[in-house]
Amino acid sequence: MPESLLYCSLHDPVSPCPAGYVTNKSVSVWGVGGRVEMTASKFMAIQQALQPDWFQCLSDGEASCEEATSIKRARKSVDRSLLFLDNCLRLQEESEVLRKSTIIGVIEGGDVMEERLRSARETAKRPVGGFLLDGFQGNPTTLETRLYLLSSVTAELPEDKPRLICGVSRPDEVLECIERGVDLFESFFPYQVTERGCALTFSFDYQPNPEETLSQQNGTQEEIKHADQTKKIKTTSCNQEITSFEINLKEKKYQEDFDPLVRGCSCYCCKNHTRAYIHHLLVTNELLAGVLLMMHNFEHYFGFFHSIREALRSDRLAQLKELICRQAS
Repeated sequence: MPESLLYCSLHDPVSPCPAGYVTNKSVSVWGVGGRVEMTASKFMAIQQALQPDWFQCLSDGEASCEEATSIKRARKSVDRSLLFLDNCLRLQEESEVLRKSTIIGVIEGGDVMEERLRSARETAKRPVGGFLLDGFQGNPTTLETRLYLLSSVTAELPEDKPRLICGVSRPDEVLECIERGVDLFESFFPYQVTERGCALTFSFDYQPNPEETLSQQNGTQEEIKHADQTKKIKTTSCNQEITSFEINLKEKKYQEDFDPLVRGCSCYCCKNHTRAYIHHLLVTNELLAGVLLMMHNFEHYFGFFHSIREALRSDRLAQLKELICRQAS
């Protein structure tokens, strides 16, 4: 894939890591085999073997956890993250292979403004290729506080280097972050939707009349009302709330619905199968259900980002945001 970048992140955004396993010398990562302590030298040896285009530096992201929001803990997370960054930069300079890769510095500090700004300023002084805004996904503060923190942090970062954010992928949250200077996002949201047995159906076609788009997206107003109601429903398979941007195809009402998941969608699933068929696959626990849903959900989600890029080029992001926010309410 010559047109794609290989990016190596530290943790799986879908699987939160237990707190309490970061020290001054190592960060614990978790996989199918359990916990692995990752020192700077071990981490960089792995990067040298993988040879990614970009990779996230080691950092202490536990100040974002609900149990660790004190000023003292936030300060420690920034100090440790800067120490990890300096060690990784030194090891990168010593390796001819790693010099070809771009290291992404991580901004930590929990919900403590002073520490967030210190982390941003100090990381920006280092020769990093970009910045990862960590901890906004699990922060127990209000949305307004998080967005204010985000705006303040991005204002301290140079505009010529990309800003990534981890753990944020809902369409409405993505647009809020873009308005505050975030450039890149993780794409785990379609996976989560698939694991719930759901399909993304929200509209991102902002150019027609928004009212008309909402009423015609899936044929009826009832579909949209149902999407609003699903926000309060929880599933057992993914431990995540169903959002208003998706429909739950496990519901009995879809067993005789012979429409595609989304009318006009160009994905393989929508071109060849119906909601009733996907419902049947889900209730009979067929593995094909996840395959087809994943095809659709990623196609739909990437279409949303294509719409974002078009809206930015034509200076119509506000119209797209209005359409998305109507569906999120």
